[in-house]
Amino acid sequence: MSGNSDPLSPRAKLAVTAGKAAAAVSRAAGRGSGSVIGGRVALKLDPDLLARLATHLDVVLVSATNGKTTTTRLIAEALRAAGPVVSNALGANMPAGITSALAGGSDAKFAVIEVDEKYLAGVARDTDPKCIALLNLSRDQLDRAAETRMMAEHWREGLAGSKAVVVANADDPLVVWAASSSPNVMWVAAGQMWKEDAWSCPSCGGVMQRPGDDWFCGECGFRRPTPTWALSGDHVLDPHGSAWPIHLQLPGRANKANAASSAAVAAVFGVPPQVALERMYQVQAVAGRYDVVQFMERDLRLLLAKNPAGWLETFSLIDPPPTPVILSVNARGADGTDTSWLWDVDYTRLTGHPIFVLGDRKLDLAVRLEVANQQFQVCDTLDQAVQMAPPGRIEVIANYTAFQDLRRRVGN
Repeated sequence: MSGNSDPLSPRAKLAVTAGKAAAAVSRAAGRGSGSVIGGRVALKLDPDLLARLATHLDVVLVSATNGKTTTTRLIAEALRAAGPVVSNALGANMPAGITSALAGGSDAKFAVIEVDEKYLAGVARDTDPKCIALLNLSRDQLDRAAETRMMAEHWREGLAGSKAVVVANADDPLVVWAASSSPNVMWVAAGQMWKEDAWSCPSCGGVMQRPGDDWFCGECGFRRPTPTWALSGDHVLDPHGSAWPIHLQLPGRANKANAASSAAVAAVFGVPPQVALERMYQVQAVAGRYDVVQFMERDLRLLLAKNPAGWLETFSLIDPPPTPVILSVNARGADGTDTSWLWDVDYTRLTGHPIFVLGDRKLDLAVRLEVANQQFQVCDTLDQAVQMAPPGRIEVIANYTAFQDLRRRVGN
């Protein structure tokens, strides 16, 4: 393994080879990229393989409820200014997928790794990261994921005493509480649009006061830290007070916030903000998200939204009424089978848009839209929805497996 003073053991090499073979078989059988099954096979043969593969790399871990795939991609682009990067760019973010990604990065200098929130502490233990980016925490996959404060506590305990530089969102009280156990934190004022999971103090349970952009607990004194990096309009402010323009092809305020956090991470590795932000412009879409595709002679923009916070951000970036909107919701294993989160989304923001509803749980969504007093039509297929939609570009918003279904249908 080039660049590694301690080459992989025969067992580790066997594990990597077997994992790649399993992934190739999975791809040939048309079962996706094969990264997860490949990683599982490799870890079965060498349970310490993830740690071994990470030894020669400067590792960045990225975790959050929303935005981690996009932020991982932006950081990877920025760090390529300083050397080769390996990354799990397609979002396989549990240990098996991460192991699979690193197995393909023998010549890399940096590893930029998206990590599922539940696995962050364990992956940090195995990979000894130089930097960890924590963006946000909100309710998601209610049937399998821990309640948000429990997740914050899991992070807090898992990252206590970490040697990594933790780049954390100062505007999310749950993230601040989680990161505060780390000795070396760089706070970024990245904003927080969704506040419904942060009205009680994660430290003492008291009621949070939220005047303007500030927040504090009136009972225990837990409060927003002073940021050293900030998103300000279309600029990133660095610790010296210099303002660097953000030019992204990705839409919306949330992606500017992702770029601000990414610039702070890049600076940890010596990549200046100007260089980092210029490189981020290269990113046009992330695993199909934000892609505009042609289907049945119409332009469709594909948008992923998996939970209430993500839907709120997505509603803020779609074209104004009367732009037609297609909504698709499934509740399969990868989505979480509990759709009660639909009631936490403010669908009145879609007033004036012609709405077309698809997906396994289209009737759940229809009931929710009915209560929100929205005009909509339930459709059986994407083709039917596109045929019924009035002229103009169509905004297509879907949760995880519904998004993958739609990508397959449009050939993306």
